[in-house]
Amino acid sequence: MDDATATFGRLQPRLLGVAYRMLGSMAEAEDVVQDVWLRWHDTDTGRVDNAEAWLVASTTRRAIDKLRLARTHREHYVGIWLPEPVLTDFDGASPTPEQVEEAASDLSIAFLTVLERLAPDARAAFLLHEVFDADYAQIAEVVGKSEAACRQIVHRAKAQLRDERPRYHVPDDVHRRLMQRFLDAVASGDFSGMKALMAESAVLVGDGGGVVTSFPKPMVGGDRIAALLYAARLRFKEGLRHELALVNGRMGLLRYIQGELESVMSFETDGERIVNVFVQRNPEKLRLVSAHHVLRLQ
Repeated sequence: MDDATATFGRLQPRLLGVAYRMLGSMAEAEDVVQDVWLRWHDTDTGRVDNAEAWLVASTTRRAIDKLRLARTHREHYVGIWLPEPVLTDFDGASPTPEQVEEAASDLSIAFLTVLERLAPDARAAFLLHEVFDADYAQIAEVVGKSEAACRQIVHRAKAQLRDERPRYHVPDDVHRRLMQRFLDAVASGDFSGMKALMAESAVLVGDGGGVVTSFPKPMVGGDRIAALLYAARLRFKEGLRHELALVNGRMGLLRYIQGELESVMSFETDGERIVNVFVQRNPEKLRLVSAHHVLRLQ
């Protein structure tokens, strides 16, 4: 393996992390990274001063272009569009609690859904600055604008997202315990226990992509959501199984019906109750999870 190939392999998880956060689709992120690899392979890498900066910039620019095209498609998407969920892990040694919290905050389905409100350039500038710690000179080079303009873009993006970003910062161990309690209630058919773990104003959002049945608008009300999930147990009985899994950096549930993955559920909690449920049912977006393919993102 030559040095250029080794460098790309070492940085690939970071590039996937950039592209996935930009696009909310691992399939599209993989296409972007593949395109960058081909360009890197054709580049005189000996003349590249900073390989990581070059690769991150190339990945971000390609993701901006792809997101512009994707947004047109998403405007005509059937039902509610949610990001593609991924099973996540950390590359290398066991992460610290702080690393877990940081990854969960900027990988969560809730956060990626909110990012959809930003234009491609603004999304790139915001992510580069807030998640990947790039300075404004680096951001300016990537998006092709002045440093002053980039400062304004990031400032406006933060203001735009301020009231819509996930509201709660719950320690990972607290979230895990709550998810285990919820799984136990679901598995045992404890309807009262399920309702007790749902906030009164909880919201469920589902994505079927027009391929399978889902809700055309969010379902509001903890009791209604608990009743919906309980109804599945009554209908499928022993054919229904749930499994805890690390989804987008935070503990969620995989739901199987007759042995087949039917949906991936991600949750936002306040530490005591579930406040938001994101249900991905679109089979096209369950491909990697169905294969139990664990992605190591940075």
